[in-house]
Amino acid sequence: MDIFTTIYFVALVIEMVIRAPINKKRQQEKMSKRLVTTQEVTLLLLLLSGTVVIPIIYAATNWLDFANYTLPVWAGWLGVVIGAAALFVFWRSHADLGLNWSPTLEIREKHELITRGIYGVMRHPMYASQWLFVIAQPLLLQNWIAGFLNLLVFIPFYLLRVKAEEQLMIEQFGEQYHAYMQKVGAVFPKM
Repeated sequence: MDIFTTIYFVALVIEMVIRAPINKKRQQEKMSKRLVTTQEVTLLLLLLSGTVVIPIIYAATNWLDFANYTLPVWAGWLGVVIGAAALFVFWRSHADLGLNWSPTLEIREKHELITRGIYGVMRHPMYASQWLFVIAQPLLLQNWIAGFLNLLVFIPFYLLRVKAEEQLMIEQFGEQYHAYMQKVGAVFPKM
């Protein structure tokens, strides 16, 4: 493995370390509403493949070597910087969201609308972090399949998931969420 492939996998481990304590506590919480569709489960499994499975195949075997490409070294380091930004936003969004985070569309019994911290700047910083990560991935994993598959899967996931998530938030928080939507951008801060 080259340095950029190694950094990619280190970033994945860091994401797991960030998420693990919240996920453990979250599993003990009671949910009042849970919307898990077959479509969402399928997209989550495809994301897992694009983020973990295919990159492991790329790194551990020569099966995908036919799809390799070579970028200048500065492009790999640009991927490191973008990946570091993704990790910061990922960490900050988990820190601010706390137990209100869920891997699927769920509402806790004690769910809060978080509008402080990074959520005071954007409504979906976790998705912003994933956008950064899928942009960094082809710079770090210089392979047409391992580098870009995650991006191809993330686009439909993002479009479907954010729409459903916003609808769930409107149902739960009503006018408070509408006002929040007017004030705060989705994945980019409003100017």
